[in-house]
Amino acid sequence: MTDATLPAALSPALSRQQFRLRPPPLPEPRGPLSAAVTARLRGSDPGSAPIPAPPPESCSPYGDDLQLALYVLYELHYQGFEGVQDSLEWDSALLACRGEIEDRFLSALRTDVPVDGAETAEQSLDELQIEPVGDDGSGVSYFLRDEGTLDHVRAYAAVRSLYHLKEADPHAWVLPRLHGRAKAAMVAVEFDEFGGGRADEIHAQLFADLMADLGLDTTYGHYVDAAPAEMLATVNLMSLFGLHRALRAALVGHFATVEVTSSPASRRLAEAMRRVGAGPAAERFYTEHVTADAVHEQVVRHDVVGGLLEGEPQLDADVVFGIRATVHLENRLADTLLGAWRKGTTGLRGNRPTGG
Repeated sequence: MTDATLPAALSPALSRQQFRLRPPPLPEPRGPLSAAVTARLRGSDPGSAPIPAPPPESCSPYGDDLQLALYVLYELHYQGFEGVQDSLEWDSALLACRGEIEDRFLSALRTDVPVDGAETAEQSLDELQIEPVGDDGSGVSYFLRDEGTLDHVRAYAAVRSLYHLKEADPHAWVLPRLHGRAKAAMVAVEFDEFGGGRADEIHAQLFADLMADLGLDTTYGHYVDAAPAEMLATVNLMSLFGLHRALRAALVGHFATVEVTSSPASRRLAEAMRRVGAGPAAERFYTEHVTADAVHEQVVRHDVVGGLLEGEPQLDADVVFGIRATVHLENRLADTLLGAWRKGTTGLRGNRPTGG
């Protein structure tokens, strides 16, 4: 894969950029559902377009159209979109549409990652900590460490920017829904994620610095149109869990999964950045996570998850569901990226083999 094969959206930036947090433009629709949602948000009279219909059975719960529609609806609760009225965050027709889409997505997840109560949250987290013998695995971080090129690294960073440029924001939704030890521990970890009170150390800013080292555009939401549905789904999962109090334990399970698996993966990604010459800021983002998340892992396991289940033991299965759903969607994304890279393409929309 060479620079010539990268989409125009990934062409190197002319100069180092600061993290620019401003509402992005609405993304291009990927089907009738996302077209209906964006039509209601844009135009001279937003909100007057026909109410989006519930997703038809032919609309895949993991597909581009449904996941983009859901992503757009969720982003109304974060930075919004350029030219879209803030009041549409609570548009009743859009909320009703979102509810229908969420039901499709959540039903698919519960079917694909069933939880029968036989496995506890503690057992699920123990399983996440098992690393391949000899550190010889087959995931994205292994590929980038051992075989990845600078182009692979740049494509990966562009895709992951959908999450990392708002890192920790989706998990903050759970704070008002926790109590005591779980709340205090969650706030402590989030404080680190938000830079410990220093704007230039916020992890979203550190990732923007990584992107700048790689010559990528650091504007929030810039690479949405290039991101595959599998990436949209991993980001949407956090908002799905975070915006519903009934799914608070699933969000804790998601957060625990991220923290437990982050340190070893970040070590491999730091090695990848060093090997391809990505730059000091690119390397630093991951070395920072090697150290920080090794500590966070213990706090999350013993105090966030432990504190939650100490007070509400009936939520154990929901924590397990959050863990399994996270792994399921991350594996789907890994399969998409690795499959594309081994075929010599980027894994981004607009640069896949015909029919991909």
